[in-house]
Amino acid sequence: MTQLWDFSGGIHPPEHKDISTARPIRDAGMPAQLVLPLQQHIGDPAEAIVEVGERVLKGQKIADVKTGMGVPVHAPTSGVIESIADFPVPHPSGMADRCITLKPDGEDQCCQRSPVADYRSLERDEVLQIIRDAGISGMGGAGFPTNIKLRPPRDRKVSTLILNGAECEPYITADDMTMREKADEVVAGLKIMAWILRPERCVIGIEDNKPEAIAALRKATEGTQTEIAVVPTKYPSGGEKQLIQILTGMEVPSGGIPADIGVMCQNIGTAVAVANAVLEGTPLISRIVTITGEAVREPGNFETLIGTPIKHLLGQAGVNQDAVSRLVLGGPMMGYTLTTEAVPVIKTTNCVIAATAAELPAPPPEQPCIRCGQCAEACPMELLPQQLFWHAKATEFEKAEHLNLFDCIECGACSYVCPSSIPLVQYYRFAKGEIRAQQAEQLKADRARERFEARQARLEREQQEKELRRKERAQAAAEAAAKKQAEAEKAAADGQAVDERAAKSALVEQALARKKAKAQASQSPAPSAPPTEEKPDIEALEKQLEQARSKLETMQGMLDDAKAQQADNVEKLERAVAKNHDRVQRAEEALSEAREKLAAGPTESQTTH
Repeated sequence: MTQLWDFSGGIHPPEHKDISTARPIRDAGMPAQLVLPLQQHIGDPAEAIVEVGERVLKGQKIADVKTGMGVPVHAPTSGVIESIADFPVPHPSGMADRCITLKPDGEDQCCQRSPVADYRSLERDEVLQIIRDAGISGMGGAGFPTNIKLRPPRDRKVSTLILNGAECEPYITADDMTMREKADEVVAGLKIMAWILRPERCVIGIEDNKPEAIAALRKATEGTQTEIAVVPTKYPSGGEKQLIQILTGMEVPSGGIPADIGVMCQNIGTAVAVANAVLEGTPLISRIVTITGEAVREPGNFETLIGTPIKHLLGQAGVNQDAVSRLVLGGPMMGYTLTTEAVPVIKTTNCVIAATAAELPAPPPEQPCIRCGQCAEACPMELLPQQLFWHAKATEFEKAEHLNLFDCIECGACSYVCPSSIPLVQYYRFAKGEIRAQQAEQLKADRARERFEARQARLEREQQEKELRRKERAQAAAEAAAKKQAEAEKAAADGQAVDERAAKSALVEQALARKKAKAQASQSPAPSAPPTEEKPDIEALEKQLEQARSKLETMQGMLDDAKAQQADNVEKLERAVAKNHDRVQRAEEALSEAREKLAAGPTESQTTH
């Protein structure tokens, strides 16, 4: 017999489970419209991969998570995509979210399936990929993607695999009826998960108020090493941490996960979904949902397509709309009131309670806390509900977090026993939401700061690279200038023109020489004609004088530079300067002589001519 332990706290509310266990599981039928939210689990929302007006087949993937943590969404039946828009979704706030609306065509035509006859012949990663592609997430709690949960860190060996069949919350019987009628599928899914994890121990935990389910599972596990552990009925023994403590005697550390102590817990519905995905190739497109409450004439459990509106399910159970006072999604302890019947069934939907006013009366008004301490005695996590309440109400979130607020599993036991009717869980949810919002803002600010620092580093790096390139260009220019200077010095030593200016100076000298020769030739009298004298060109002479002066200034500047830089060229430049100085004097004399001739008037020979 399996040894059992106990956890502190807990309560014993009325069960009301016999309302929905009198009938076998029924088919909920095909609704006129299926609404498939893109966010049905913890993680990133899926993105639609179909378009409006497109026809899809049963089991076809219609949305997927491209990046991040998540699983795809599949078409529960064949039909046409009507819209991709915002619709009401199951959420305590009554919010709307992105959904794909599918109109069934009545043919229920399936896409191609790929069942695996012998999964042991595959690699574990391949089986995990099949589970992921089937869109399976936890079907008993928050909906954590199953393929990720079945891949614990390498340094955390799972020694105990627990299948949670406790289903401790009142009214809910979906897992109970699943174990009664689908025990073989439950065990098949457990075997697949055990083959992936290779634990030392496999155990199915069931509360002792489910004798039919216990008998069915014992029969299905005959010849195996799987243990059937019957635990005492106490709420919330079906909580993951509480069931682990009952079956192993170990406590999950604060802020940790079961894998930290070598334990993994999976849901009954999840095991069935894994078996269907691997052995039959069927993705997660339906689940068992309990429809109960005194306002329905035929309560029970229904095999329901994902995306079926709650209104359709209530109609199948024969709801009396006049008698409905509250519509609760989930159980009376951890569920929440629905504001509309248009919300659809999703992968984590397990129960809908159509309650009358007498069955679930409106809570009385909140009264001041009398510090009775009953909430602390009932808390299964051994927290301090009074202090958490005061800090949450005073928006002292840091103090509430310091008192392990996030260890609260929101089971509602504290609110159930509170004589002052204080909605403690609502205060805790509010505080958690505010803390998460603050953390998200802080994360956003940190990322913005990181981007700014990265940008500043990039700009500094670019500036350094730019400065380095500038220095390289300056060095290259200096080397080119030095090379040019060396070539000029070599040319000067060989008697060649020092630079372009020297070449131009030589051309000017040649032009002056030609002009002088022409002037001398024109002054000598021709033998056949009377001698004539050419009229001097004042403008040309002034131009020559200006050019000579400019050349003199240039050479003087070069001389000064040469004196400052290289003493070897000084003598050469001095000679050149002296030579140009003589040219300037000759040009000035010629200009003066020409001006005198003009002032004296025409000569005798010119008059005679």
